[in-house]
This record gives sequence, C-alpha cells and structure tokens, in this order.
Amino acid sequence: MGIDDVFAVIAERTRRDILELLRTEGKSVGQLVGELGVSQPTVSKHLKVLREAGLVTMRAQGQKRFYSLESSPLLTVQDWIAGFTAGPVEAAPEMPVPSAAPGPAPAASEAPVSAEEVPVGAGAPAAGVLAAAALAPAGSPRATAEATRQQQIGRTMGRAAERAADLISQLRRRKDHER
Repeated sequence: MGIDDVFAVIAERTRRDILELLRTEGKSVGQLVGELGVSQPTVSKHLKVLREAGLVTMRAQGQKRFYSLESSPLLTVQDWIAGFTAGPVEAAPEMPVPSAAPGPAPAASEAPVSAEEVPVGAGAPAAGVLAAAALAPAGSPRATAEATRQQQIGRTMGRAAERAADLISQLRRRKDHER
C-alpha cells in the first residue's frame, strides 16, 4: 500500500477516531460502537477500509472480532513528514509580537510549546516558526504568540491534508468508474 493510500484512509475523521481508540489496546467491534456512538455497520465499514490499508489487524474469538492497531503504515507517513522537519533550523527574521488581547487566560491545552516538544508528524509548522519559538524565552509574549501560531498552522495543515486526501480518493473513484 502506498503512502497516498494511507493518507486517503486516515483523512476520514471516523477512521482516525478508531485508530485513536485502538492506540493503547485492541477492542471488539461492539466496544468501538459504544465508544464512538455510531452504528455497527458504520464501524464495520471503516474497519474494513482500515484492515485493507494494513492499519489494523483482526482476530476472531468465537463470534466476536477484535481489532488492534498496526502502526507500520503510519511510520511510513511519519518518515515522509520527518523529511520536511529534519535538518538544521535557521533563525527566523525578527517579527513584531502581537499585543495580547484581553480575555480569559488560555486553557492548559493551549499552553506555550517549545520547539523541542513538538513531535514529528504532529502538524509541526514551518522551520521559521519553530526557530522563532525556540529563540524566545519561555513564557514571554513572543513565545506565547509563536506557540499560538504553531497550533493554528498545525490545525490548518491537518485540514489541508484531509482535503487533499479526499480529493485523491475522489479522483481514484472517478478513474475506476470511467474504466
């Protein structure tokens, strides 16, 4: 299975949710249905796609089917992404720091993140933003602003990857339909 196929498979939110649930332990179809809050046919459909992509394995135990995460296809994606984030990081040019807007303090999940804490493949932003965040003292307005930009860029990259994978899968369907 090629990397494009893996991107197309993980572009769908429900399949990513299933992978997330299987991250720590294998689960039965019934457990997945209960935790996702979607119908059994929907879960089964997504599990079939994930199994065909090699992202999950299935074992039968009596009438039940248990699924487990198979991470090797995801490692291929991680290696590909690492090619964009690896190597020396150059310092970013001096940028003005936006003033803090009045309002509630950011939630703990929005706390500033240092460049070292951003895992490869976790929607890491461009090297210039990482460098700027790494050069700013922790807790400074600049570090906070850069961390916020990192989060925004990461979310934008995730949405763009989802859209790209959807387009790729639609193109494949059209090609297959035309044949």
